Amino acid sequence: MSDEIIKVGMADLNIAKAPSKLTTLGLGSCVGITMYDKTKQLGGLVHIMLPSSLEIKKNDNRFKFADTGIDELMDRLIRKGAKKRNLVAKIAGGSQMFNFNSGNNILKIGERNVIATKEKLKSINIRIISEDTGGNFGRTIVLDPLDGSLFIRTIGHGEKTI
Repeated sequence: MSDEIIKVGMADLNIAKAPSKLTTLGLGSCVGITMYDKTKQLGGLVHIMLPSSLEIKKNDNRFKFADTGIDELMDRLIRKGAKKRNLVAKIAGGSQMFNFNSGNNILKIGERNVIATKEKLKSINIRIISEDTGGNFGRTIVLDPLDGSLFIRTIGHGEKTI
């Protein structure tokens, strides 16, 4: 197996076994949710755009929403050999990319995505061990299933690994 980097697009999902890595570009209000099983060196990434599939009538893409995307990510990892008891999560994104003067929460999509992500992970007993969320800037992330590290590159805010 090569050191390939597998791209995960917006409203997309993929899984990888080390030494391959997963990346998603341009997380603004979207949230990148990663899950990782260290014993299998197996990880997955879903790039969600919206908090709930129940709020949208045409919701054919399960990866677009926190509620259905997280379920799909966990199910695919388990089908590839991960053990649910070993899965942990790291999340990034959920920025407020535009400044609205309205108090309307519907416009706070980044914050709503983060809240929905945390609620869903808690409901399925997947622990979040690290996060880099909020702010008003975009992020690009790379998950390394070898050790579960999540590399984060931002514009104007540097790089870090969580």
